[in-house]
Amino acid sequence: MSAGDGPVTRRPLAVASLLDRFETDPDGRLYLRPAGRFSTADGAGSDALPLAGGPFRFDACDLLLKSVDGVHMAPVGLAALRDSAEKGPGRAARRIAALLERLSAPRPPFAGLDLSGPAGPAIMGVVNVTPDSFSDGGRYLQRDAAIAHGRALMAAGARILDIGGESTRPGAEPVPEDEELDRVIPVIQSLAGDGAAISVDTRHAGVMAAALEAGADIVNDVTALAGDPRGLETVVRAGAPAILMHMQGAPRDMQVRPSYRDAPLDVFDFLEERVEACLAAGMARADIAVDPGIGFGKTVAHNVRILADLALFHGLGCPLVLGVSRKRFIAALAGDSEPAARLPGSLAAGLSGLDRGVQILRVHDVAETAQAVAVWRAVAGA
Repeated sequence: MSAGDGPVTRRPLAVASLLDRFETDPDGRLYLRPAGRFSTADGAGSDALPLAGGPFRFDACDLLLKSVDGVHMAPVGLAALRDSAEKGPGRAARRIAALLERLSAPRPPFAGLDLSGPAGPAIMGVVNVTPDSFSDGGRYLQRDAAIAHGRALMAAGARILDIGGESTRPGAEPVPEDEELDRVIPVIQSLAGDGAAISVDTRHAGVMAAALEAGADIVNDVTALAGDPRGLETVVRAGAPAILMHMQGAPRDMQVRPSYRDAPLDVFDFLEERVEACLAAGMARADIAVDPGIGFGKTVAHNVRILADLALFHGLGCPLVLGVSRKRFIAALAGDSEPAARLPGSLAAGLSGLDRGVQILRVHDVAETAQAVAVWRAVAGA
């Protein structure tokens, strides 16, 4: 099993053997990746379950095991999966039941936003109040420009505005907290109450607290509330919802030889641990969204594998956020291009995420994404 850029081999194994291995390996991890997805118009069979309570249904899963001797996989229909779990070891049965419940349960509103039915998915528009963002290079550093941009994104269809004052592009250095505050707080104060939910994109507890006090509704943390020792406590005390993102390393070094056993499963493990930590601290699952962190400590091959396996992450029982807009992997796959010229690849990656049940798309090009989503909804029957 390779750890770098190369593909990871998931070895086929009979369901019964896979479950037996899980039972005898105390460190083994079991996963379910939904398969056989149907739109509401396709008439899935009676065994099908809704994917995250949304318009898609699934009637089969890939049962995955990560154990000491590798990663194993067994395709299985839901009826057979339930039967195997009921007849199999108790630990496996409990894990499968929990994953199926989280995979299929409807997602309640997040930060007051309905993410399913006619209202979903939601578009999150990016407002970078920074001089060195990879995507716009400081175009909205000035306060008035950032506020005007936020309002333009709302008019174009953004239901969430993600306002950040510290670039987390590859190689970026940390920004002093007082400087980050000076960038984002006036923008949040001006845009709060205009109609969109406001998300503050920060990994610093002091900025989280001040932003929530200024009118922000959501904390979006690239460290999944693990980077600042006071981050989780700050969010819990405020009763705020949060987006937990996966990042391997820190922005300054995250692209230096990132390595995984199996990128989608390793990212799932990290996010599951962070969700459990947030629940233990007093957060409700309804106040937690997860983001696999495309481009944050991942090679092109890692990103592609994670995008292909996005449905797996519904097993966390939380809304799924996807940020692929203008990212470097698009240029690596489709030919070198500047970030602003990566719109077609951004739309393709985003729509592939919607096909896998993603509820929130974080994007720079809101109007274009809204148009693409409208057509996708009509075709998908969503």
